[in-house]
Amino acid sequence: MSTPHSLRIANCSGFFGDRLAAAHEMVDGGVIDVLTGDWLAELTMGVLVKQRNRARDAGFARTFVHQLDEVLATCLDRDIKIISNAGGLNPHACAAQIVDIAERIGRTVRIAVVDGDDATQAFSDARRSGWDAPHLDTGQSFSELGQDPEVVNAYLGGWGIKEALDAGADVVITGRVTDAAIILGPAAWHFGWSRTDWDPLAGAVAAGHVIECGAQATGGNFSFFGEVAEMDHVGFPIAEISADGSSVITKHQGTGGQVTVETVTAQLLYEIDGPQYANPDVIARLDTIRLEQLGTDRVQISSVRGEPAPATVKVGALVSGGWRNEVTFVLTGTNIDAKADLAQRALWATIPGGQHSFRHVVTRVLRADRPDPSTMTEAVALLTIAVTDPSREKVHAFPRAAIETGLASYPGLYFTAPPTPGSEITVFWPTLMAAEIFPQRITLSGNIIEVPPAPTSPDASPIAPPTSTPVEPIPGPTARLPLGTVLGARSGDKAGNATLGVWARSDDAHRWLRSWWTEDTLRDMIPEAADCNLRMWELPHLRACGVTIVGLLGRGVAANLDLDSQGKGLGEYLRAKHLDIPTALLPPLEAQTPANLIATEAV
Repeated sequence: MSTPHSLRIANCSGFFGDRLAAAHEMVDGGVIDVLTGDWLAELTMGVLVKQRNRARDAGFARTFVHQLDEVLATCLDRDIKIISNAGGLNPHACAAQIVDIAERIGRTVRIAVVDGDDATQAFSDARRSGWDAPHLDTGQSFSELGQDPEVVNAYLGGWGIKEALDAGADVVITGRVTDAAIILGPAAWHFGWSRTDWDPLAGAVAAGHVIECGAQATGGNFSFFGEVAEMDHVGFPIAEISADGSSVITKHQGTGGQVTVETVTAQLLYEIDGPQYANPDVIARLDTIRLEQLGTDRVQISSVRGEPAPATVKVGALVSGGWRNEVTFVLTGTNIDAKADLAQRALWATIPGGQHSFRHVVTRVLRADRPDPSTMTEAVALLTIAVTDPSREKVHAFPRAAIETGLASYPGLYFTAPPTPGSEITVFWPTLMAAEIFPQRITLSGNIIEVPPAPTSPDASPIAPPTSTPVEPIPGPTARLPLGTVLGARSGDKAGNATLGVWARSDDAHRWLRSWWTEDTLRDMIPEAADCNLRMWELPHLRACGVTIVGLLGRGVAANLDLDSQGKGLGEYLRAKHLDIPTALLPPLEAQTPANLIATEAV
């Protein structure tokens, strides 16, 4: 271990598809005690279902196996524990692949599998008993979908990982656990925390939430990316966790990117639904977090309070949602609108029943064309038509119908890609079930250990939120400029919801942000959310405001035909909006010569 007082947990994956070299970089780049990675997301679970349907020994993240092929021997030599949720829907098959690697390199490795998250049978039994599996956000009954789920998984915690390490595991492979669980587990093991050490556990959850998305904590996807050095190859994060649950977020020396209060703030705001961040082991109160820059690339997270674990766990059912396909026409030169109109009329005339024959159709035109173009790129626009339908045959034939119009429509017609057969849609259905019916199960060296869910304290007094000071107007002139001049943002997805967190770069800017952060203002600024329920929240210590836009992403990422199906660009979209910003808040250059200065006494 690095010191008796801290545990250095390194992340090497933020999603299924992240940098393959990251594990090697983290192991060889400096001292670490634990190597973790997060491979699972709602979209990923759908991908794994398709893989397992094709082959029963599939259903896990093979990229993790590739990474361990490079670093397993070194980790064993240095006593670096390996914790991964890459097991997905088939953690035992994933573990078998690691055994094969160990045998090939002539090493002995103790691999623990933590499962118990398969809730398919429990979900079915509860429905037969009259439970309607209400959607977590809409309350809609699952029976309205008219079909059974392909698989259902409960989001379990980190205590099974802790117990597996107690039992001597070198590598722990899990099924579906929460993103922060892979950090909480080794921290609880190292420091010997009890299951009711709510504040330390909450601190580990906060650290886990910061590093679980990899380079997003070290400058990746950061609003002010122009201020970050060496963005061409950003380093991955490390959490140095202490016995009281506080932590320092850092990275290996000499790696790209940076760790600052703002990069950590951005990640803390990512895909959360308010101050109470519920995990199966503890509810972390994100509104109690304090951040402090301790030095270059070192940010301390402290004062995190925890509330007792919830009595329910999130459960996600995956249901086939039919099939999807799309085709993109290139429109060149003049008369773009007329060409787009003709392309659509010709396409739908070719298909019996036209666009109404499909369950869902989305059409969008992206305009890159300019008058008097100097290059071909400045002369084109893109017309994309996407469809979904339960009929695989109909969706498969859709692009063929577009191709048939190729010589009989607008001048200059061509497509960005040849026709494809389309892909199956997976709909993610979140709901809640009683935590007590989902014990975790550890399999290690032929032995099985059962770990009960976390204890709950339903009568415990909730932690009071921080005191929020009244909002006062900021006097003086304003300039109409993009919000991103003074505010940062981070957005993402939670099933069919979009999450959006916005932070201010100064106390005065935070006061100004709070002065206009209302449902009415957000509906005006984001017209796409006009008919959505908005859940508003604040994290004052982070100078941040947030909102969950319920239903903005429809039935979820895989079924969403929008260009930004995961809400990743929502934050930057908001930052591009213009408001009258007090010039006192502006950076020196913008404050000196604002081109659109407005004389006013208050915003």
